[in-house]
Amino acid sequence: MSRKHPVIAVTGSSGAGTSTVKVAFEHILRRENIRAAIIEGDAFHRYDRKEMKKAIEESERTTPRAISHFGPEANLFEELEAVFKQYGDTGTGKTRKYLHNEEEGVPYGQEPGTFTPWESIPDGSDLLFYEGLHGGVVTEKVNVARHVDLLIGVVPIVNLEWIQKIHRDMNTRGYSVEAVTHTILRRMHDYVHFIAPQFSRTHINFQRVPTVDTSNPFIARDIPTLDESFVVIRFRNPRGVDFPYLLTMIHDSFMSRPNNIVVPGGKMGLALELILTPLILDLVEMRRSSVLS
Repeated sequence: MSRKHPVIAVTGSSGAGTSTVKVAFEHILRRENIRAAIIEGDAFHRYDRKEMKKAIEESERTTPRAISHFGPEANLFEELEAVFKQYGDTGTGKTRKYLHNEEEGVPYGQEPGTFTPWESIPDGSDLLFYEGLHGGVVTEKVNVARHVDLLIGVVPIVNLEWIQKIHRDMNTRGYSVEAVTHTILRRMHDYVHFIAPQFSRTHINFQRVPTVDTSNPFIARDIPTLDESFVVIRFRNPRGVDFPYLLTMIHDSFMSRPNNIVVPGGKMGLALELILTPLILDLVEMRRSSVLS
């Protein structure tokens, strides 16, 4: 952790809704005039899209357990820890971009599913913002979580997470429900060992819970909307959290435990900005005080 160069990480699996948190952060950064260096977790995958397909096929043929993007075999955990540590020490580090589609590939003259060259994070940012799968990952070799000043988990209940993944992969990638189910099963070991444990290390968790039947996610016709959900927000350390203020500002919210507040799903964006703005401003103020001292 660093007073001069704070690191914020949002962690959650594919389809979990980390992009919703990213949008809230963008609003906060723009409104408060905060300069952020932004890196994406996909940039630290080990293989590009074609290489990953081959690696999965090879692992399924030759090993008892196939690799997945959730686990260490398919990721550069050491490089991710290194950039968090280097940024905390110096305010810079090495990163790259993963080009998800043709639109992202055009400026670089590259095919989708490939990586741009590694490059240095420019000097002068107020903080580092990471969004991806492994912002709080810990293994026998690396401890990414220890370098994060504010770690946020986005973790819908697992059936909802699967529904979101099934619909996304079928609608945007053309996969069959059988293919998506195979992917879910293939990466279950890595989910249990490398994704789920992160949510015990987070400072705040946002967990979306639908209020409609999701008991069989593999036949769900649509994704429950935010208005058909609640969001359970858990603070690891509730000391200093102004719960009366939050309850007043977020209508129909309530506390379910001394460190939990529950808000209507449609108010998730508002809750994110109310909760995260003062935390981000505190980190930025500590940075500026450290720089001046």
